[in-house]
Amino acid sequence: MGDNNLMGWLTVLVYLAAGIASARAALACGGDGPKVLERRFWWTAAAVMLLLAVNKQLDLQSLLTMLARCHASLAGWYGQRRSLQRAFIFLVAGGGFGLMVLLALLLRSILDRVWVALAGLTFVCVFVVIRAASFHHLDGLIGSVAMGLEVNWILELPGPLLVLGTAWRRRATLSAA
Repeated sequence: MGDNNLMGWLTVLVYLAAGIASARAALACGGDGPKVLERRFWWTAAAVMLLLAVNKQLDLQSLLTMLARCHASLAGWYGQRRSLQRAFIFLVAGGGFGLMVLLALLLRSILDRVWVALAGLTFVCVFVVIRAASFHHLDGLIGSVAMGLEVNWILELPGPLLVLGTAWRRRATLSAA
């Protein structure tokens, strides 16, 4: 299970580093006071990144896909799965964008400090959910190679790297202040 290769483990390490950096940014926000919302954001980012690190090696989205296929076969609608997968992808992408806009509104008082990390979190979560839909044309794209790199890595790594960079920079800024 999981991506038991160098890039798979490198991706896990990036998720772990992003989770640790987010936790350190949360701790740097201090105790009570005006940074409570920012501290909650960074703790949430840390939890999401650490869960995605575990998911990367346990491959839980593949288990979800297998269960959905079994259910579709048993329920008799496996032949119509393509239209459902397309709808699912559009709903997830639209929902991810809508959630990002909603979170941007809720986090507007700290958005100038966390918007890049928020975009990274949204991007990687939408990617993982769409990947779980196992749309075969998407699987073909993800398994392909561009510029010597698997497209899967090109699509998965930017999200946690954005979180990692933003958390690291924010912690440094808070520590200096």
